[in-house]
Amino acid sequence: MSTDVTQMEFPLREARKIVKELQTPNPTIYWVDFMVSNIIGWAAIWMATISPFMSGMQVAGVLVAAVALYRAVIFIHELSHLKRNTFKLFRFVWNATCGVPLMVPSFTYAGVHIDHHKPQIYGTKEDGEYLPIGIETPWKLPLYIIVAGVVPIVFAFRFIVLTPISYLHPKFRELLWRHVSSLTVDLMYERPESTKQNDRTWALQEWGACLFGLAAIAGFYTGVLPLELLGVWYAVEVVIFILNTVRTFVAHAYKNPGDERMSRTEEFYDSIDVPGNPLITPLWAPVGLRFHATHHLFPSMPYHHLGEARRRLIAELEDNRPYLYATRKNLFVALARLWKEAKEAQREVKVKPAE
Repeated sequence: MSTDVTQMEFPLREARKIVKELQTPNPTIYWVDFMVSNIIGWAAIWMATISPFMSGMQVAGVLVAAVALYRAVIFIHELSHLKRNTFKLFRFVWNATCGVPLMVPSFTYAGVHIDHHKPQIYGTKEDGEYLPIGIETPWKLPLYIIVAGVVPIVFAFRFIVLTPISYLHPKFRELLWRHVSSLTVDLMYERPESTKQNDRTWALQEWGACLFGLAAIAGFYTGVLPLELLGVWYAVEVVIFILNTVRTFVAHAYKNPGDERMSRTEEFYDSIDVPGNPLITPLWAPVGLRFHATHHLFPSMPYHHLGEARRRLIAELEDNRPYLYATRKNLFVALARLWKEAKEAQREVKVKPAE
């Protein structure tokens, strides 16, 4: 008789021993990976800007820029996990050349993401990165992609217009922090005041984004910057947010209604690895995010060790079935399973009243 894997306790202690020496980040890998991605991204934005409208060259430039800058911007995930007061120069350069120009400075994710990894918060209604989309109507999924087209405008307005206004009104400032200062999937998420402590430079980042936006507007108004650049910037931002939305769909199974805490084993079984094709998958799940279940096992493990950790766990765990349960073959398999399980959950909800 086969054993239901989800009823097995995940061998976390054994897994930790197998990967214990893979916890140290390599600064050289961080710098080279980020800088190459960032330079390619901004160069492609400029190429798209000077290319004829809707030409093949412009479309290619937007796509290359989106993929490259998506990889660069996803380092915000690594920043949230790196120990405080480490990688100081890297954090500054990331914010100055990527986070601020794209209107997503690192404080918008710091704290919010760490809460996502806390056992008492993961999967509950306090988790801004979790919604029970795996048990709700699957027709909600396209709505999240539509929202991705609005997010860049919302964040630009938040930093350029609302930031200076908020400093004149303390209560409005509190509202801005709680409701429009976080990169989350839950649009109703209210950010707690305590998350300010996770990135003590948040005020500098906030004003940096504000001043950058105002300088860009001045540049467009005076003709120093071509207006085409604004359109390209927006198109690149939309593609980035759509890619991240799709990636988020397959990061978890999203089966917890949010009323109860989940155990560490339940959290792992609710998380997903999509190893996929080593060349294609990192384009939509960059910087180690295709190993998201493994990341939830070892949140502090740097992204460049996650692939090796996965190989070791598959080869060395006494029983690797619990670990492999969290694996989906590729993006399409993961999306199809999410859609199927959401439909099945909805059918069960409709049947229950008749019982």
